[in-house]
Amino acid sequence: MKIINFNTHKSILNQFLSELRDVDIQKDSMRFRRNIERIGEIMAYEISKELLYGPKAIKTPLSTAIENVPAEQPVIATILRAGIPLHQGFLNYFDHAQNAFVSAYRKYTDEGHFDIHIEYIASPRLDGKTLILTDTMLATGASMEYAYEALLTKGQPAHIHIASVIASQQAAEHIRKVFPEDKTTLWCGTIDPELNEHAYIVPGLGDAGDLCYGEKE
Repeated sequence: MKIINFNTHKSILNQFLSELRDVDIQKDSMRFRRNIERIGEIMAYEISKELLYGPKAIKTPLSTAIENVPAEQPVIATILRAGIPLHQGFLNYFDHAQNAFVSAYRKYTDEGHFDIHIEYIASPRLDGKTLILTDTMLATGASMEYAYEALLTKGQPAHIHIASVIASQQAAEHIRKVFPEDKTTLWCGTIDPELNEHAYIVPGLGDAGDLCYGEKE
């Protein structure tokens, strides 16, 4: 499985990532959401290079131009709720894409232990399509795994792109094990080294959902 870690290269994405981590800047929830969206836009541009293209005749006011345009449109799937700004960043570029949404959450059984529950899925058929699965944080990778399993009830995609702002090393290894290696690409803003006792990414940035939309009960 191919893994792209944007943080190993010099780009403006690193500026957006640094602001997401900064405890002072992240108090501005609008800027926090926008920085996630910007990272989604950068990732969408890079993933667009992996799609199939074909020539299309375009009538201009003066003549006809032949342009190479995408021969396919991906399905952008998002895990609610922290994935919404990242999803929007992708949708800003793939504005003709179909969309899918999965509700996955941690249900704690006791202190420090939890199960992943899927409550909701809305998706088009996926057979033979390119699926882009987005979630802002990949901590253990379990939510992404279960979301993908739920989406498989809608068909078998031809290729899967997983996009995350921050992934843990553990999540990256888990994704490698449970996703089909020959047709999966993992795109990460950065890969952090560890999880704490509550399965939060360290150094990470905290709870992305709360920082985007306010604390939940």
